[in-house]
Amino acid sequence: MADLEVQLMALHEKVQRLLKQYQALQKENQQLKRELALHHAALENKNFIVNQLEQQIDVLQMNAKTQTDEEKKALEKRIDQYLKEIDKCLSLLNA
Repeated sequence: MADLEVQLMALHEKVQRLLKQYQALQKENQQLKRELALHHAALENKNFIVNQLEQQIDVLQMNAKTQTDEEKKALEKRIDQYLKEIDKCLSLLNA
């Protein structure tokens, strides 16, 4: 009889450990599901941004094709001015 009691106690302890482990795994699973949902939302947001940027690229490419030589030269001049300003800022930072 004592043997049976010992076996039952051991079985009871194992069941209790398994229940605790199950509960811990359930909590972890719920947390992982929440994280996955957040990552999915972030991914959708990034995909939306990528689509917007692709549309902007398409518009800019269309505009670049329709620009006159004069407009292109003016744009290049502005870019050169910006680059010079950036170089000045960098030299001031390095000084």
